[in-house]
Amino acid sequence: MTWVLIPGLLSDARVWGPLAEALPGPVLHADLTRDAPIRAMAARLLVETDGPLVAVGHSLGGRVAMEMAAQAPDRIRALVLVSSGHHPATTAELPRREGRIAEGHTDMAALVADWLPPMVAPDRHGDTALMDDLAAMARGFDAATHERQIRALMARPDAGATLPELRCPVLLVVGDCDGWSPPAQHHEIAALVPDAEVRAIPGAGHFLPVERPAETVAVLTGWLADKGLLT
Repeated sequence: MTWVLIPGLLSDARVWGPLAEALPGPVLHADLTRDAPIRAMAARLLVETDGPLVAVGHSLGGRVAMEMAAQAPDRIRALVLVSSGHHPATTAELPRREGRIAEGHTDMAALVADWLPPMVAPDRHGDTALMDDLAAMARGFDAATHERQIRALMARPDAGATLPELRCPVLLVVGDCDGWSPPAQHHEIAALVPDAEVRAIPGAGHFLPVERPAETVAVLTGWLADKGLLT
């Protein structure tokens, strides 16, 4: 079985580094820089792996994980969705996202400085090491990649239409300070899925796996062990 670890917007394998070290068997760190829309991102990951898999996605990565399950339900042993969502884009959000795209093409460093703080729990904004590490990761992406990922989100499928068909177990993990993908949204997803659990981690924001890596790994591996997936 392969573990597919999928990062979010302007993120890479560093998001899932601690989890990767705790997992048995082969791990694929997904690269979301090459494709759009989300359906194409999911299709590539399915081609890059063989046999059964567990998809673990953060934010945009959770959207990709859900699409993988929609495209190949027979291959998915479990889904882990962290700080993610299921609704399609609204017309109200599109102008704001177009503005972000334009900002990125003007000055990626300025975009990152503006975008990052709301993604992190307020009481961690003074953690210089954390904020610097996240900013350095995000600044490693160019404006074209940022635009491609944003446009993928703008055209995201309505995952709510396929979630009731899932037959694999689903774990939803959210920081209780996540204002971008709040706990209520994760409970909405759980209500649509036949076998789902929601776990909230206190004091964490949207970048939960990086803000609280030890707690995230403990929650995920504990749940995976309970499901018999770590043997």
